[in-house]
Amino acid sequence: MAGRTVVITGAARGVGAALARELAGRGARIALIGHEGAALEAVANTLPTPSLALEADVTDADALRDAARAVRGRLGRASVVVANAGIAQAGPFETADLGSWRRVVDVNLTGSAHTAAVFQQDLLLTRGYFLQIASTAALTGMPLMSAYCAAKAGAEAFAHALRAETAHRGMAVGIAYLHWIGTDMIDQPDQVPALREVRTLLPPPARHVSAAHKAATRLARAVEDRRAAVYVPPWVRVIQAGRVAWPPLVARRARLRFGDTGERTIGQTGPLGPGGAADPPPAR
Repeated sequence: MAGRTVVITGAARGVGAALARELAGRGARIALIGHEGAALEAVANTLPTPSLALEADVTDADALRDAARAVRGRLGRASVVVANAGIAQAGPFETADLGSWRRVVDVNLTGSAHTAAVFQQDLLLTRGYFLQIASTAALTGMPLMSAYCAAKAGAEAFAHALRAETAHRGMAVGIAYLHWIGTDMIDQPDQVPALREVRTLLPPPARHVSAAHKAATRLARAVEDRRAAVYVPPWVRVIQAGRVAWPPLVARRARLRFGDTGERTIGQTGPLGPGGAADPPPAR
């Protein structure tokens, strides 16, 4: 990675910030993009290699194009782009605010597509690597997480399609399947009723929350190896292998869990974590 330019969206905190530190430690120049300027600058100031903090909303294609020009001018063409920016909310779809629901999809899916679009020519010229941060939510269809599941499933499908379009031109595309990583988005999940209910539907080993810095180490190796898929933690590949079986199994467990009271007794979370709280409100 020495001397390579890496772009990471959603890099103000969590996995994005941890991955920035990990790749900078391996010699990469880092461009951090997000909508929390001060937090991005704080992360950039900790990096040992040249870095650039750029404030831009990934759902704003014009702002991203400006950011891409700044990256080229200051750090050079990107060899790696990590579409990490994401927000989530939890609660029953029946009572969801559809503007907030759409915002989750826009950030996680449309934002990833915008990110790929503005940097694709750079990655084609450098024969680079685009890493889409997805989730086990793309594989299982968890109740109370409909917007996040839909967005991550869409982002997974988008990455597969992009890989098929660009492989013959030397650009590689990978998908990272993350499961319950200890970031601000799900800090202390058992204190949030909707997240607590989601976790109870999982077998006990799958309720474990992994550390962000350990996830970043695994992601950095995937970047170096240009992997088509990376699973964090590694056992998540079991969910991938049995993905056809998981949705009906989850539905059955949810039917037993919610019983007579149902999920309607569970409230909406609103945007999860400080990153979600800092996200611009959805257009009405």
